Amino acid sequence: MNFRQGRLPQRRIASIVTALLVAAPALILAATPGLARPSYDGLWSVSITTEKGDCVAAYRYPMRIAHGVLANGGALAFNVSGRVAASGTVRVKLSNGTTTATGVGRLAGNLGRGFWRGASCSGSWTAERRSL
Repeated sequence: MNFRQGRLPQRRIASIVTALLVAAPALILAATPGLARPSYDGLWSVSITTEKGDCVAAYRYPMRIAHGVLANGGALAFNVSGRVAASGTVRVKLSNGTTTATGVGRLAGNLGRGFWRGASCSGSWTAERRSL
């Protein structure tokens, strides 16, 4: 962290956003919010692991699901769009400026897992529901 400026360096933010963009898919669905079951609603802890590329090796970040729609659950400024289907299928897109990542996966009960991909990195993610 750049303590002098009180913020993360741009390259680090870009790599975190890329990793998050792929991990968030597990928490999102390709259906309309009205069709998604609220059974996956709550605060989720998502762990992102980079398996290929030069992004941050591993990162954990909170995501929130409300009525099947995924949202940023933490303090870092990045955009999240995605949904969780009634079946638990997740599709997500994360972005910060020109950096984007996408992810897909599945939630079941209080756990989830999947894969993510960005422009220069890819990997896997796992998720655990922390609260409703």
